[in-house]
Amino acid sequence: MSVSELACVYSALILHDDDVPITADKINALCKAAGVEIEPIWPSLFTKCLGDKDVGSLISCVGAGPAVGAGAGAATGGTAAAEEEEKEEEKEESEEEESDDDMGFSLFD
Repeated sequence: MSVSELACVYSALILHDDDVPITADKINALCKAAGVEIEPIWPSLFTKCLGDKDVGSLISCVGAGPAVGAGAGAATGGTAAAEEEEKEEEKEESEEEESDDDMGFSLFD
């Protein structure tokens, strides 16, 4: 990330923390107050991306993956099939490892 992007991210977080609407003018004002020179495109991009979003929900969902696939698989009974596939993959991996051992040398000899 560039300095301009980081400055806009921190400015947007500050504005959200103070319950102030995220606008390009306010992002510019915070960056100027911090003494950071930013490219003029970044505040408007952040405003368009975050202006109508709930920043609090975005922050709390960081790292959370979509649960749609897991729920759909459980509802259709796909978990048993997934478990069988995993077992087959483990068998294939163990067979590959055994075949490497039969060559009489290893990578770290």
